Amino acid sequence: MAGPKNQLLTEQQREAATAELSKWSIGQRLHRCFAFADFPSALAFMVRAGFAAERLNHHPNWSNVYNRVDVEIWSHDLGGISQLCIELAKAMDAAAGD
Repeated sequence: MAGPKNQLLTEQQREAATAELSKWSIGQRLHRCFAFADFPSALAFMVRAGFAAERLNHHPNWSNVYNRVDVEIWSHDLGGISQLCIELAKAMDAAAGD
């Protein structure tokens, strides 16, 4: 059975998300730079976060340089931030141990 249709956030939902995702910058996209102790820790985070992204069928744009993982999330098909973006950001925070 398919889940609910992904929709762009309303202004009220964006404001609530800003409070919940205090380590993320929220504009047209969600953005956060994660920093870890070393490369293996950053890579392990990417694997954990990758499984969450696959489960949600909502994938980030990200890059990794040594101990940093720079992440942007938005719904490409909708052209902005959706509920799935928020769910993925929360899952990534959890994968990072936040």
